[in-house]
Amino acid sequence: MKQMENQETETKPEPKPINVLILAAGLGTRMRSETAKVLHELGGRPLVAHVCRTARTLEPARIIVVVGHQADLVEAAVRTELGDSKVGFAVQTEQHGTGDAVMAARAELADSDSTLLVLSGDVPLVRAESLAGLVQQHRKQGKDAVCTILTVELEDPTGYGRMIRDTDGKFVKIVEHRDATDHERKTKEINSGIYCFDTQRMFAALERVQPVNAQGEYYLTDVPNILRQDGSEVGLHLHEDAREVSGINNRVELAEFESILRRRTLRRLMLESGVTFIDPLHTYVGEDARIGRDTVIYPNVHIEGTSVVGERCVIRAGARLTNATIGDGVTIKDHSMILDSWVGDGCSVGPFAHLRMQSVLMAGAAVGNFVELKKSTLGPKSKAMHLTYLGDATIGTRTNIGAGTITCNYDGKNKHPTTIGDGVKIGSDTMLVAPVTVGNGAVTAAGSVVTRDIEPNTLVAGVPALVKKKLESDEK
Repeated sequence: MKQMENQETETKPEPKPINVLILAAGLGTRMRSETAKVLHELGGRPLVAHVCRTARTLEPARIIVVVGHQADLVEAAVRTELGDSKVGFAVQTEQHGTGDAVMAARAELADSDSTLLVLSGDVPLVRAESLAGLVQQHRKQGKDAVCTILTVELEDPTGYGRMIRDTDGKFVKIVEHRDATDHERKTKEINSGIYCFDTQRMFAALERVQPVNAQGEYYLTDVPNILRQDGSEVGLHLHEDAREVSGINNRVELAEFESILRRRTLRRLMLESGVTFIDPLHTYVGEDARIGRDTVIYPNVHIEGTSVVGERCVIRAGARLTNATIGDGVTIKDHSMILDSWVGDGCSVGPFAHLRMQSVLMAGAAVGNFVELKKSTLGPKSKAMHLTYLGDATIGTRTNIGAGTITCNYDGKNKHPTTIGDGVKIGSDTMLVAPVTVGNGAVTAAGSVVTRDIEPNTLVAGVPALVKKKLESDEK
């Protein structure tokens, strides 16, 4: 008996590798846009990027994207998401239907002994689990599996291709809405446009497709019909969530999907990460953002890109974070902007503060109202609380920057750095004309214009600032 079991195990064929084909060539006329439909953004990323990311989780041998309108831009969006590894492109020079789009990838795929998963570049919410379920259902048919179609039921299926079954519930054909009879149009089960095919047999059937339809186009939906006519069984995989596998066709649907994606993201953060949202309906968090436990987020906050927010933070109304890294126990006050910057533990930002271009607040630092940091570092426990611009500056520990201070970093041609040491007190309305260095423990009087380096533990004042006296060092 053991010998027979071993023989069965040895002869059981390995499943064919998966290739993914993403159709992304159309312009999308109903978007009323000069931009290709798949390049319109959802949650801050192009539609096609969402589909590519989901496809990648299946670990396919290759992902091929069919491009057409604005091919260079679509390719760039795909490469940004996936890189160059295992990604290829096929060009559909003229749009003559989905069958024509798939045929454009023939040179890339026709000889591949694989399972081909066909997706649309405008279906951004489809989940990896749903696609994996379709592939699994396809593989259950064994070595004779030629085609499995993901279907859904709609209360109003107007405009969609209908799935026609026989009395045993098996596939008979797909018929497009415009080509369907009145009886066929009563069918609520529709084709989602997501398929699993035996790659080689699909291309063989595709060669026989003719544009005998109201649109004069080559329909990919004719391929399952041809395969069934040849005696093969076509599988159907009925999916429960129609919205998940729906495409975006116009701006109204784009806005609706934005709302769906946002609700999905906030729900995950509340249930899995322990984040409090005071008003989820008016809070915007990208799906790539990460937020720590016991953080509280007030209304009209935008957290975008790859932002990471730590634990026990408070983010007040109107703040915007883009690709920001926020430590633990940080307070971000109303209407502050943090872009591509880093904020350490226990910091305070705002209100109406602006951090940009890799600015850094070290642990315990604080910036107040109408303070801007550009490409600058504010050291631990240092403060700049009012009406200040710090550009290309490096500031040490426990330094206080007075109201109205400006680092004059631009001479009309080049940017120059300002370096301010530890324990410095910069008086209100000080102008620091870069390049300039202020030594540890130095003090500038209000209204000073600093054009030369200041030695440690020195008081300067005036225009230009001159040394008034040496100060005693706080060092012991």
